[in-house]
Amino acid sequence: MKPSAPPWWYAKQSIWPTLLTPAALLWDAVTRARWALTKPYRSKVPVICIGNFTAGGAGKTPVAIAIAHILLSAGESPIFLSRGYGGTVKEAHLVYPSLDKAQTVGDEPLLLAQVAPTIVTADRAEGATLAERQGASVIIMDDGFQNPGLIKSLSFIVIDGELGLGNEHVIPAGPLRANLGSQLARADGFIQVGKGKAEERISSLAQEASLPILRAEIVPDREFAWLKNKPVVVFAGIGNPEKFFRLVENLGGKIAARFPFRDHHNYTRQDALKLLDTAARMDATLVTTQKDLVRIEGVGELQKLKAAARALPVSIQFNDMGKMTQMLAQTLKSS
Repeated sequence: MKPSAPPWWYAKQSIWPTLLTPAALLWDAVTRARWALTKPYRSKVPVICIGNFTAGGAGKTPVAIAIAHILLSAGESPIFLSRGYGGTVKEAHLVYPSLDKAQTVGDEPLLLAQVAPTIVTADRAEGATLAERQGASVIIMDDGFQNPGLIKSLSFIVIDGELGLGNEHVIPAGPLRANLGSQLARADGFIQVGKGKAEERISSLAQEASLPILRAEIVPDREFAWLKNKPVVVFAGIGNPEKFFRLVENLGGKIAARFPFRDHHNYTRQDALKLLDTAARMDATLVTTQKDLVRIEGVGELQKLKAAARALPVSIQFNDMGKMTQMLAQTLKSS
């Protein structure tokens, strides 16, 4: 039960990046070839991409939801476009939150669909044409920055203020999904989520590439008094479980035990037994993310886990809402 990323991706010194440099060069060459050989589709409506440079979570889905709320308030009709990672759907599919399951469409689309219509597909161009037919005035891509199949009108890169870009090597030598220079050339702005030791590097990169930085924080979406000074057993299968655990602690929760799982982890009966037993022994409340809770499906112990666990809903709060609103308005006007 370990997080997805190897710790040396974010370490100052390690022999692994050097050893894996040939594999990283091959990965980057394949990525470049995909871009060179793909003829992208230009949608009839603006496409706003919420992506990141690295593998793993940085807060893309909460950012996508926050941007959707801004657009909805402006009278737009946004439709989310997602790969539906972890799901089995291949062709373009309009998500129905009351009918679809995370095992079919992925976990993030179920959260997105609670805010605006959501389409999952492996083919982003196919998804965009379906969104157009569904009456979208703007498409919001949750991830897909590295996908060459669809032309983006505006690409925001979400970066964690603590983790940053790690050792800045390409997979598997580091967390970068492609060469940093080629990715910077296709970005339109950074969204830094949270504060931390990577802030100086993020600012330096933004200055070098002449990109604006919009800073944001993850905040609880609802009342959280139930959490204060209470013993809790926390578990999360997201890109950075420790970030969620720190949030629980910062809100006053007394963590009795913590269970980090891999991103998009499919919970098993054994997981449920262990979590339920730990919470019972410690007389603690089970606390997880909304993304994890929608992924827990089954009978018996899994059903008990879903009933016993309490999700801590979060949202993104932009420090400069005016700047974000202005960038979105300019994109809609010029597209």
